[in-house]
Amino acid sequence: MLNVGLKKGPYSLSLKKIKRHPHGMDLGPLKPRMPEYLYTPDKKVHLAPTLLIEQLEKLSFGKDENSQLVLIGRREMRSNNSWMHNSYRLVKGKKRCTLLIHTDDANSRKIKDGDLVNVKSAKGSVALQAEITDLIMPGVVSIPHGYGHNISGIKLNIAGAHAGVSINDITDDQFLDKLSGNTAFSGVEVEVKLYEN
Repeated sequence: MLNVGLKKGPYSLSLKKIKRHPHGMDLGPLKPRMPEYLYTPDKKVHLAPTLLIEQLEKLSFGKDENSQLVLIGRREMRSNNSWMHNSYRLVKGKKRCTLLIHTDDANSRKIKDGDLVNVKSAKGSVALQAEITDLIMPGVVSIPHGYGHNISGIKLNIAGAHAGVSINDITDDQFLDKLSGNTAFSGVEVEVKLYEN
């Protein structure tokens, strides 16, 4: 099937021909393919369909300092997947399962860098260390994916020693992205306060 597709393309290739050039092939200068390969009636790329614009207008930014914050996830460079947390070489050093929070949001909540904070959503709450940064926009906080290795029965000793918290404990599988219909793990409203026993 792939061989048929290659032969139908503009360069008339084949798997056999490609295998003879394991380091790549120079197919010459690029050839224009537009607008004949656009299937819209006006032969234009529609970058802002009405459906997307309508959803974009529903997003709210610029919340006041007493309002809830919006939670997003993140991937840490040394912990792209949770199994990497069981490698000491990857988890050593500074704590990475932290709540990124903007300076303005931290100041208005009297939170200092390194403070233990409580992050609460309609679904649940977790406690973790705050990391104050201007690299995240005001009104948004972030917790990395893949942590929460403190559940009983987990047999990952190193990961267990760097358990962190699971973002899944405060996200809601019934909270849907209206445009795609997928579960929305980003954009969950949360309240952040200094941790109290």
